[in-house]
Amino acid sequence: MVSRPTSWDSNQRGKARDVLGRLGFEVIPFKKTEEAVLAHVPVSVPLTVTASPAKGQDTTVALAVALTARGYAVTPHLSAQLVRDRAHLVDVVARCRDAGITSAFVVGGDRSEDTTDFHDALALLRSLQDLEHGFTDIGIGGHPEGHPAVSEEVLYEALKAKSEFATHITTQIVFDPKAILAWANEVKSRGIDLPIKIGVPGAVHRQKLLRVSTGLGIGQSAAFLRKQQNMFWRFFLPGGYRPDKIIHGLTPHLGESTHSISGFHVFSFNDLEPTEAWRRRFVESLGGKTAAIPREI
Repeated sequence: MVSRPTSWDSNQRGKARDVLGRLGFEVIPFKKTEEAVLAHVPVSVPLTVTASPAKGQDTTVALAVALTARGYAVTPHLSAQLVRDRAHLVDVVARCRDAGITSAFVVGGDRSEDTTDFHDALALLRSLQDLEHGFTDIGIGGHPEGHPAVSEEVLYEALKAKSEFATHITTQIVFDPKAILAWANEVKSRGIDLPIKIGVPGAVHRQKLLRVSTGLGIGQSAAFLRKQQNMFWRFFLPGGYRPDKIIHGLTPHLGESTHSISGFHVFSFNDLEPTEAWRRRFVESLGGKTAAIPREI
């Protein structure tokens, strides 16, 4: 079910159709992820593949390469904690370049026991600049509600430094549109003018999220949920969660000059079938059309 906003004018509805038509899904590189993507996600939907200590950087790249070969536009996460050294980075970049992958999302990543030459995302971004990486789109993370271990000022300074090497920002999950707008306004006031995609959960079943978040480590997404208890319990309301409220709250503000919010990014938690069904229903409720899945497996 999609809750349809009644107060939007034709311009706002057009913005929503455009944004939802370009919506990308983030997936976790589990054993059956490729199969699930092929079964439920049209090739018109951009994909991002996470990286985690439990699976490693190479697993992320392998799935990104495989999905690119299937016709998807895929962005692998490159994690400073999982890229061991320059030689490993050269290999990762070469695999992406050979596969025709033109975008990457650079994160600091979850701490692991493995040693790495890259202290944080900024170090990895700087090292990338020394290589012929071929990425025309490089994303970095944003923290609208801050970080429990880092001060607000340090976060803004880090974002400013990383923005020199990036083309867009994607935020962690935040439920409050007002908090998101306030943060985005502050980001732009500090001279950071990159397009911002707001991270939202997909249409996640509560049972599925429980299995994923308490199973093998899946990187920042599950850790973020576990650290945010109020957010976590929202997923366990009857019927699970859908991101309608965030989209309703932010769509009327798209295009305002005080911030650079350009759209949304869906953390699917691999609940791809209900998330794609939600996206299709939302677009169709606004008078738009969605592409059918073009293949059988």
